[in-house]
Amino acid sequence: MTRIVPLAQARSLPVYRRPLTLLFLMAIAMPLSFATWSALLNNFVVEAAQFDGSDIGWLHTVREIPGFLAVGVIFVIMFMREQTLAMISLAMLGIATAMTAWFPTMGGILFITLFSSIGFHYYETVNQSLQLQWLRKDRAPQMLGLLVAAASGATLVAYGVIVLTWRAYDLSYNFVYMVSGGLTLAIVAYCVLMMPHFEAPDPQTKKFVLRRRYWLYYALQFMSGARRQIFVVFAAFMMVERFGLGVDQITRLMLVTLVANMVLAPILGRAVHRFGERNAMAFEYIGLITVFALYGGIYWFGWGAVLGGVLYIANNIFFALALALKTYFQKIADPGDIAPTAAVAFTINHIAAVFLPALLGYLWLLSPGVVFALAACMAAISLALALMIPRHPEPGNETILSRGLPSPAR
Repeated sequence: MTRIVPLAQARSLPVYRRPLTLLFLMAIAMPLSFATWSALLNNFVVEAAQFDGSDIGWLHTVREIPGFLAVGVIFVIMFMREQTLAMISLAMLGIATAMTAWFPTMGGILFITLFSSIGFHYYETVNQSLQLQWLRKDRAPQMLGLLVAAASGATLVAYGVIVLTWRAYDLSYNFVYMVSGGLTLAIVAYCVLMMPHFEAPDPQTKKFVLRRRYWLYYALQFMSGARRQIFVVFAAFMMVERFGLGVDQITRLMLVTLVANMVLAPILGRAVHRFGERNAMAFEYIGLITVFALYGGIYWFGWGAVLGGVLYIANNIFFALALALKTYFQKIADPGDIAPTAAVAFTINHIAAVFLPALLGYLWLLSPGVVFALAACMAAISLALALMIPRHPEPGNETILSRGLPSPAR
């Protein structure tokens, strides 16, 4: 039997067996598979299955279905611990990544993407819950920034290897996918064998939770999912389709992004702690409005690949501020609501993700610039919502509309 250790006693364990170490190992394991899969994806689907804008839209719609069904985590954790589910989900992601190149047809790619996505989205749901349960509120922004930096560092190593070896050694998609998936599985094996099960002091509600006082958090999650999909689906695809960038060139672009995130993520975490979630999110959304508007200009005014690359990097840096949304929820939530609300929020985040990629894939064929204009409008709505966050959110003071009012009945 795996040892169960209360969180309060975890400090007595060796560093390599502590909860924070487990969070960092998971933060490293996930991008080794997912980021490598993403880096090669656009070139792989174009070369292997001749995807166009509509096809890539359908691929990402399929990929987001498990995210929409992430609320199922509530049912699963009735029968297993969140930590166990995190390990199983990471293993699924690693296995699917290793097998990706074995299915070089549209149907095969959709199948393996769905399998991979189940692992990715269930892992992300549980990981967010564990982070907010295990990290102290006064340290959460800084530690979340460091976790983002660690994930960026792991991805940096993977991308650096791709850039240096892809052409020099004429690597195949199959080889790279198998190595990256295998590394994720190796980290999972270490975590399963070496880590005890950690037990947080607040038991989690194991039922569907949808509270009226969390409405602003739900709205921000919905807009975040809709807006992010446009970037995830079309930004890198544009660099391949419009400017003809190869695998190593796309990976170089992502390398620059990762270095920027490694340097800036801890700083952004400290900024969220100092200036508050409202100001951090407002800054993020103003930046995203500008970025998406300029993306549209690439098509409307014929701007070149250099601007596209700069916008790609800037977009990812702004996305790093998404940790402010996590800490906003941590401050307003009942401690027992974290796990079920993480599952509900993930489903809300993916409502638009299920239909937007396929729908916008058809719009992309008509006018790519309009797709990015829609993203700018979504960022503007997010800005309006973020300005409703109070300077010091807490239970009973979730929005500026609830100031001075008693906490609603739960």
